[in-house]
Amino acid sequence: MEYKALVRSLSVLLALVAFCMVFCLGAGVLLSEGAVALKSFGPPILTGIVLLSIVILSGGDSVSLSPRTGYLFVTLAWVFSASLGAAPYLLSGSMSRLSDALFESMSGFTTTGATILSDIEALPRCILLWRATTHWLGGMGIVVLTVAIFPLLGINGRALMEAESPGPQVDKFTPRLSQTASILWLIYIGLTVILVVLLLFGGMDIVDAMCHAFAAMATGGFSTKNASVAAFGSVYIDCVLTVFMVLAGINFSQYWKLLRGDFRPVFSDSETRTYLLIFSCSSVLIAFNLRGQGLYASFGEALRFSSFQAASILTTTGSATADYLLWPSFSQAILFLLMFVGGCAGSTAGGIKVSRILTLFRMGLAEMKYLLNPRGIYGIFVNRTYMKKTIVYDIAAMVYLYIASILVSTLVVSAGGYDILTSLSATLATLGNIGPGFNLVGPVCNYGFFPDWLKLWFFFVMMLGRLEIYTVLVLFTRSFWKR
Repeated sequence: MEYKALVRSLSVLLALVAFCMVFCLGAGVLLSEGAVALKSFGPPILTGIVLLSIVILSGGDSVSLSPRTGYLFVTLAWVFSASLGAAPYLLSGSMSRLSDALFESMSGFTTTGATILSDIEALPRCILLWRATTHWLGGMGIVVLTVAIFPLLGINGRALMEAESPGPQVDKFTPRLSQTASILWLIYIGLTVILVVLLLFGGMDIVDAMCHAFAAMATGGFSTKNASVAAFGSVYIDCVLTVFMVLAGINFSQYWKLLRGDFRPVFSDSETRTYLLIFSCSSVLIAFNLRGQGLYASFGEALRFSSFQAASILTTTGSATADYLLWPSFSQAILFLLMFVGGCAGSTAGGIKVSRILTLFRMGLAEMKYLLNPRGIYGIFVNRTYMKKTIVYDIAAMVYLYIASILVSTLVVSAGGYDILTSLSATLATLGNIGPGFNLVGPVCNYGFFPDWLKLWFFFVMMLGRLEIYTVLVLFTRSFWKR
């Protein structure tokens, strides 16, 4: 195992996370919170400077990371990044317990959006901005960002993107992987800037606009308000955020194709069409149910709230404009089912992913055809492309491990004395990086009531879901550590 490359890579990544705090430090000074900002971000920034200086001064030849070391690096990267990201919460006095700070930090980086805070608005604005920044860094992937700058430091990051990037496979649309990572981040930045401008037009101040834009594009969910997006009470803001949450749930490689003028593959992509169909049908069905129960004055108003919440749960954002626990059971059931789906592969969304569900659905159809005609040969095709058995097997195994992880975590949480709905939905919300769930972890609740040991358990579960099971669980196998 390439320990030298591992240490250098982790040092670079942690320095990158620390340098992102400079932005929050500067914002704190501008917001007349200089003392709090310096106390909160000064030590982590200094740590980043020291780490990067050591990497640069150590020099050495170019080093590479093998796939085995890559898995270890990605897991450690998220653990250490969340640990460093927790420092501002503790240093600022916003949180006094280490478990709370670690939970909040991992929830941010994994774009889960679950919080232990009961009074969000009491936090300094620079700390709220840091919460949103952890979302934004984790959305496209801190490792993907690091891969983009690795060539400058003599590190080959080819083995890393597949270990971190969500979805069955990573689209590599340029010859150099670092160039692909750079393009993905530029698209991500461009969409974020557009959303910030649109939210400013909606009446938000610059901090609120940036925090909610970071949360929407990263499909995170952290808000600057105790009532989340509902606090603004704006039809315009609800609609803008709904559109961008849906956009964030689409494979980002599709935007690269659109920028190149290659429209046909985008509009014919079966995963994108299925994803949009699921969102549309869920929104309309919930709207009819809400209007039928007389909860809203018109179908348009019901559609406004249903589409926002459907987009929020489907894309695993977790923002809220209404307390859906007060909605009819049929609407709640749809939202509960959406928690299993997630966005498209290659997006910032969590969950199982639409492409995997689509592949398994077509595998089921092929098996039924085979039962009717055992002599027939029935392939599984997605986007007119034959899916090799190894890929289908990998998808089926991943979904099995995902379901198994849900069952195990539900048992662990219920061992703390919580009811089955709270235990199950808290597991789904953290493993799927959604945030809010049902019952005690509903949209107007938080995770602060859980004991320290369960917060640390959720710390692990959120990372397990963000790295899509394999990357983390492979470290617990005996064969991984054999020479």
